[in-house]
Amino acid sequence: MADSTTPAGIGTPTNPLGPRTLRRIERHAGALASSAVARMEETLPWFRALPADQRSWVMLVAQAGVRSLVEWLRSGATVAASTSEISDEVFAAAPRALARAITLTQTVQLIKVTIDVAEAEVPSFADEGEAGALLQAILRFSREIAFSAARVYARAAESRGAWDARLQALLVDALLRGDSSDVLASRAAALGWTDAPPVTVVVGRSPGGDITAVLHSVYRAARRARLEVIGGVHGDRLVVVVGGATDPVATAGALDGSFGDGPVVVGPAVPSLDQATESARAALNGFRAAPAWPGAPSPVAADDLLPERALAGDLDARRKLRNEVYGGLARAGGGLLETLDAFFAAGGVLESAARALYVHPNTVRYRLKRVAEVTALSPFDGRDAFALRMALTIGRLDPAA
Repeated sequence: MADSTTPAGIGTPTNPLGPRTLRRIERHAGALASSAVARMEETLPWFRALPADQRSWVMLVAQAGVRSLVEWLRSGATVAASTSEISDEVFAAAPRALARAITLTQTVQLIKVTIDVAEAEVPSFADEGEAGALLQAILRFSREIAFSAARVYARAAESRGAWDARLQALLVDALLRGDSSDVLASRAAALGWTDAPPVTVVVGRSPGGDITAVLHSVYRAARRARLEVIGGVHGDRLVVVVGGATDPVATAGALDGSFGDGPVVVGPAVPSLDQATESARAALNGFRAAPAWPGAPSPVAADDLLPERALAGDLDARRKLRNEVYGGLARAGGGLLETLDAFFAAGGVLESAARALYVHPNTVRYRLKRVAEVTALSPFDGRDAFALRMALTIGRLDPAA
């Protein structure tokens, strides 16, 4: 039965702990926090490796935790409305940087050590018959502390995620504008980019919704594929820079589920991020031109869309068709251009082309094989033939180049 001098709310049915138990806990609060930190140093190797300032932050949190426990016990240990407020105050004692220096898993380990130390001291604190009630109260409070830690880390993750999304959007914007390599390198370094070669840029439609959630989907897919990525939503487009893309199209296939409906276009692989503007430009131009090829696979390489890109006004695509395809055939000689003209004029019939050229059909067949070797485009394939015809047209419109 409660003493007549017992303050209201203490020793009553709303608070099963007597004043002497509470006074003992309050008197030993500092020693309890010190014991908890000493146990951390003894049992947690990663804690011993922390810098002195970070260990001192943990000491502040431990002391605030014990003070909050005493306040909570004095309030009756049953007031649910104030529990979360009291437990949140524990982590307010340390700088926000603590959440970046110590992981949530490590924080849970710290809480467990502190509670273990408090449980061990229960017999010395509690009056007769109050040990069980004190232990239950400590366990309930430890649960609230764990929830509070989760809230702290969730808020930090949300803030960091929003900041990362903004920083990545700035990097993608700089990449699309063709900013200097120093600007790209500094922003990429802030995001932890290690520039694993080769690098490619993938462009597709954004699935919509929260940008942070969109990028989280990209990162989850990238982790499964063991790729390094930086992504950004640019208008209605999702632009992803991928490091370690040894096979760009296959790499984009691993990320395909993160994009919305429509074509997904893959830029050519480049050695490093500071050269990725070229890949990004090709991927974006390919994305704009992709609707002209309804049967295009997804993902599709930007270089497979050269004819459509050229028709859409992409100067890089025109230059590539003129210099690499038409120019390659002109340099190779051997009548390859004339044979290709005759083959197309004959509607793809070898014998008709041979008669127009006054050569044997096998000669035409050999020359067309050489065309495929020089350009990597086969005149017998419908898509490749389309690209070859575009290259012949563009090359003759600008023969000086």
